[in-house]
Amino acid sequence: MGTGRKARGYRVERDVLDEQRLEELAQRMNYSDTHPSLTKQLKDSFRCTVPRLKRSVVGCLPVLYWLPRYSIWDYGMPDLISGISVGIMHLPQGMAYALLASLPPVFGLYTSLYPALVYFFFGTSRHISIGTFAVLSIMVGSVTERLAPDRNFLVMLNGTNLTEVNITARDSYRVQVAAATTVLGGLIQVVLGLVKFGFVGTYLSEPLVRAYTTAAAAHAVVAVIAQLFGLSTTRFSGPLSLVYTLVEVCSKLPQTHLPTLAVSGVSMVFLIAAKEINSAISAKLPVPIPVELITIVAATVISSYTHLNGNYTISVVGEIPSGLAAPRLPDASLFEEVIGDAFALAIVGYAISISLGKTFALKHGYKVDSNQELVALGLSNAVGGFFQCYAVCSSMSRSLIQESTGGKTQMAGMASAVIVLVTVLKLGPLFQELPKAVLAAIVFVNLKGMFKQYYDIITLWRSSKVDLVVWLVTWVSTLLFNLDMGLGASITFAVLTVIFRTQLPKYSVLGHVPGTELYLDMETHREVREVPGITIFHSSATVYFANADLYLEALKGKSGLDISKMIIYKRRQEAKQRRRDKRAERRARREAKRQGTVQKHALRAAEQKAGVFSVEEAAGQWKEPGGGDGDREESLGDDQRGWCGRENGTVFVMPTTPRTPDDQCSWEYLKGSKDPDCATLGAVSELQDGDTTTLGSSSEDTLSRELDKVSLGSLGKWTWDIHSIILDLSTANFIDTVAIKTMRNIFHDFGEIDVTVYMAGCQMSVVEQLELGGFFSESITKGRLFATVHDAVLHCLGHQGTSTPSYEYSLEMQCSTKL
Repeated sequence: MGTGRKARGYRVERDVLDEQRLEELAQRMNYSDTHPSLTKQLKDSFRCTVPRLKRSVVGCLPVLYWLPRYSIWDYGMPDLISGISVGIMHLPQGMAYALLASLPPVFGLYTSLYPALVYFFFGTSRHISIGTFAVLSIMVGSVTERLAPDRNFLVMLNGTNLTEVNITARDSYRVQVAAATTVLGGLIQVVLGLVKFGFVGTYLSEPLVRAYTTAAAAHAVVAVIAQLFGLSTTRFSGPLSLVYTLVEVCSKLPQTHLPTLAVSGVSMVFLIAAKEINSAISAKLPVPIPVELITIVAATVISSYTHLNGNYTISVVGEIPSGLAAPRLPDASLFEEVIGDAFALAIVGYAISISLGKTFALKHGYKVDSNQELVALGLSNAVGGFFQCYAVCSSMSRSLIQESTGGKTQMAGMASAVIVLVTVLKLGPLFQELPKAVLAAIVFVNLKGMFKQYYDIITLWRSSKVDLVVWLVTWVSTLLFNLDMGLGASITFAVLTVIFRTQLPKYSVLGHVPGTELYLDMETHREVREVPGITIFHSSATVYFANADLYLEALKGKSGLDISKMIIYKRRQEAKQRRRDKRAERRARREAKRQGTVQKHALRAAEQKAGVFSVEEAAGQWKEPGGGDGDREESLGDDQRGWCGRENGTVFVMPTTPRTPDDQCSWEYLKGSKDPDCATLGAVSELQDGDTTTLGSSSEDTLSRELDKVSLGSLGKWTWDIHSIILDLSTANFIDTVAIKTMRNIFHDFGEIDVTVYMAGCQMSVVEQLELGGFFSESITKGRLFATVHDAVLHCLGHQGTSTPSYEYSLEMQCSTKL
């Protein structure tokens, strides 16, 4: 507490802190400049020291930080068990999700291998599993189907007019499309990460992401439903592609291949039952039962011994080459066609990965670097694209398994990659007889978790209607406009909801909580008391160009002062007065010119005696025929002697400056009283004759004119008991030029009616923006800015020198409780 001082009417136990006082304290205590110059910042940014170089290298390669500290005894066995469990899940999911991407299953295994190895070196999350994911797989599938449809690879059969699809050529080109899209998406992620654009994921709110993945799950179901029923359908792309595909599937349901449907049904029943049992006894098991791996192994064995492909024409995986494919450069000519899809993949993949990573980091007490995660994910995609992988991100199911089975570090991801590597090198050909219907069943059952997200509708209906609308709009737009355009429409709508909510914030008038320095909304808190003569105005959002006008209108409404009408009325009265004055002056000069020496004599007599005469009556007397100068002087003298009896409508004109040699002098008039000494209006303004004003609060140039002011109280139209307005800007984190202009107009407008405006709670960044925007001047100084609302209230009461007993008592009680 400070030395204390007393604001008139009540005691204060500390100094009132305004912006000028804070600056004086900072100078007195020799605070260093918290904002170094641009030159110093550049020098510091380019200065290279050993600690700084070490931090930079470790920041780019997080493995150099945690690997030297890795304890095999503490982390080795949990990471190994977790890695094996996740690796076993990679095998069926990699091959199954490759179907969603419209690629051969072996490329799903490649996608489960290379990106995980890259993330081991660059990632900062210890628990997420990088690899194939249903949402990204279906997004890649929409690109490959659009650029490489079956109709582009039809060939004529020998000796017939029949055509068939060249599957080898089609799949080869689709791999090129998927690789090019993945590389470009990875490069976009790396660039965004290097420029510290990791916050881009924050624009994808949780309702938006959950609705988007739910709609993507619907796309995935429609994509695999043909495999479940053994149908051959065309996969559409673009808007309404889901509807077109579903219509075609329904039209071909009579052509369902019954053996394939039987395999799908049996697989789905087994998977669902086994997963339910696994969930029920998971607490008693050291590791989860690999249900999916057991399913594909059993299905492969049964298919091999019963020859399902040959005897029942059930489609199988086919040839799976052993060994690793050589890296290939992506086809750069495809970049132009897939750049939109690549950007969507980059944003969605990052949003899913960072949300999972932050969830596990919060649970286990470590930090995830969002920018480094963006770089790591981008490098995983870019490098993987050279090895014919498609886009990857973290998988929720595999990440949960990795965390629940005891995984501690990224070493678990390395162990899972080894399992996939062994499968690709040695075990791949064993799965050639695996029915594709089994893989489709695995995809369908794994989407069960996403379909549970429909419960979000009930939750959001109870908690937030705005988030519910975002959820529904995202879901509908993704279903109808496809995944890429649906994402763009969803983000646009979500941003519009934010703008809409900042445009229409809650405005309130604050009152004082007795015994404290708190000021709360008077409408929602009954215990608060109004500060007499002071209106404390609060907005729940920052003031910027989109809501500046609304802020001004709300201030007028809450203060009860329609400032625009009041100033317009004032200006109109001033304009009327000026016009009347000029008419009276012209009439007097015209009559004086007509009467010649009589007029000059009357004016000279008025100057000498500082008399006051009525233009109307004097003019009427001058018009009377006959009568000499003596009669007029006598009449004028009688008029002067009887001026107290005139009615209120009379206009009195008096000279205010001596006559010049060219018979010019200035005039002023009095109106509205029987006694000129009691008249309320005077002083001629500088506006031109006939000038009518429609002044509004946003007209800065009109307000800045140097006009002779007339008190609105003297006009008798309005009365008010507010002497100060405090703008609580504690919620503002920035202020733009439009808002600065609005604030300046508020200060000037209310100053026109003798109401002083103050600001309170401004952040330092807001004060700096006010300075840069030229807000402060001789009339608006930093003395109008206060650290808190309470400081502003103390200043207002001390400045006015009045306070009510009740308010004084509550503040004295506050001071005594502190002591």
